Amino acid sequence: MPTYRDEAVVLRTHKLGEADRIVTMLTRQHGKVRAVAKGVRRTGSRFGSRLEPMMVADIQCYIGRSLDIVQQAETLGSYGADISDDYSSYTAGSVMIETADKVTDDSGSLQQYLLLVGALRSLSRREHHPSLTLDSYLLRCLSIAGWAPSFDICAVTGAPGPHTVFVPQLGGVVADEVAPPGSPRLDAATLALLGALLEGRWEDAEAAEDRSRAQASGIVAAYAQFHLERTLRSLPHVERTA
Repeated sequence: MPTYRDEAVVLRTHKLGEADRIVTMLTRQHGKVRAVAKGVRRTGSRFGSRLEPMMVADIQCYIGRSLDIVQQAETLGSYGADISDDYSSYTAGSVMIETADKVTDDSGSLQQYLLLVGALRSLSRREHHPSLTLDSYLLRCLSIAGWAPSFDICAVTGAPGPHTVFVPQLGGVVADEVAPPGSPRLDAATLALLGALLEGRWEDAEAAEDRSRAQASGIVAAYAQFHLERTLRSLPHVERTA
């Protein structure tokens, strides 16, 4: 049987039969892969714990007719175990892997893989508040997917900012003359925070006040769910306390 090795982050798992699981993984080189991990639900499984959501592993698979088969799995990053110890981190991580699952396909994306692994690593190390890490991840993930938001120039006319009206359907902030009636306005502090999260300026992001963080999180959630064209089921469970 032809085999391959790759690095992979586990996105989700499903039970198969009495002892097996179907594991959906985003890999570094082979895109999104669905593979059967045989016997992983047994107590004595060699690599069951290495193939849980949010874990990063070096895997070897052989190519099956419909699904690949996992032959080996060695842990590269036990992020899932560390993230699961903290509720805020766990809910943020759950949104990340759900989003990655929705924006990637079988061809995958090296940028999306590296972004997700980096975000999970940051969550596991408690480098920033989970809410900030999640919002930064979502903005960058959407940007890689082709939906980069504008927080400065008008997303419709290209007129230089600052603009204060944010419209997810139009791609970001827009000038007053093209803004739909009733669109929300953002203050300068929230716009600055959103820009910092998109660009990874963590010192600026962590200096933001709770009000700005809360408003920014609402904007990011609305923007993500509009462009993904579906609800992120794990998003309502995210703990937003700063």
